Amino acid sequence: MSRVGIIGAGSWGTALSLVLANNGHYVEIWSIVESEIDMLKEKHEHIDKLPGVKLPDSITFTTDIEETIKNNDILVLAVPSVFTRSTAKVMAPFVKDGQIIVCVAKGIEENTLMTISDVVESEIPCADVAVMCGPSHAEEVGQLLPTTVVAGARTQKTAEIVQDLFMNEVFRVYTSPDVLGMELGGSLKNVIALAAGMADGLGYGDNTKAALITRGIAEISVLAIEMGAKAETLFGLTGIGDLIVTCESRHSRNRKAGMLIGQGYTMDEATKEVKMVVEGIYSAKAALALAEKYDVRMPIIEEVNRVLFEDKPAKEAVSELMLRDRKIEHSSLEWE
Repeated sequence: MSRVGIIGAGSWGTALSLVLANNGHYVEIWSIVESEIDMLKEKHEHIDKLPGVKLPDSITFTTDIEETIKNNDILVLAVPSVFTRSTAKVMAPFVKDGQIIVCVAKGIEENTLMTISDVVESEIPCADVAVMCGPSHAEEVGQLLPTTVVAGARTQKTAEIVQDLFMNEVFRVYTSPDVLGMELGGSLKNVIALAAGMADGLGYGDNTKAALITRGIAEISVLAIEMGAKAETLFGLTGIGDLIVTCESRHSRNRKAGMLIGQGYTMDEATKEVKMVVEGIYSAKAALALAEKYDVRMPIIEEVNRVLFEDKPAKEAVSELMLRDRKIEHSSLEWE
């Protein structure tokens, strides 16, 4: 049995706490929001973000981050990506040398273009930083529906520790050394999911969605491989798998926000309606900056940025994508 501290009491942190508790581990959840911790102590349920998922009495809750870090062997960092650096700064003085921190948020920091694990390593250099991602909506994990994810780390030993920590009969965990590919796939797919949601909001059909998913993974892969990621990762669970679930699921906050924008909401109105952090909005500018830095064309991500930040109508953005210059699908293929 391990002692695990979960930093962040949102839907994903709460769902993972149930997985860990069911595996027999001691679990403690930290949140900076005192009212949230009071609710969890009283109800053993996050009635706002994960209603209907009852947490076992063995899980404890606190607002004392020093206590959580010092009292537990492994930490799961589950705050939204936009709060990763500020939270890591607060954590840094208390993290022990070599303590494992599993990053489970998805995003790219806009001003530095760093991935979540890079941000944590820069703020807490003594930590052993791992990541875990894949097609895994918290709502379904909380209902103990079969889910498969990937644990990534710099060393095989650390990845296997994370794998053993979480894996059970309904939560299967693979391992991977390609942390960069995992994080890029998990972050950039949120931007494509905004586009998929916009298409839904405009009333387009399955043909449109299939095109967005397929061309979306093509865009993500070209950039990620140029940055040093592996193609296998982008066509696996943390690439195409995560993209499919985020573009299709009713649980996807990025798809929901995009759908509202497609229906005529502004970005700010859509975000308020979703009532949760829409990671794709924060990753969109970073994705475009990475494309420019590595000289990669990403037409879908370019149009999403124009809709989000230049008030371009979503329908016009779709038309521009459809009317681009004619191209061969795969430039690496040659005619006989």
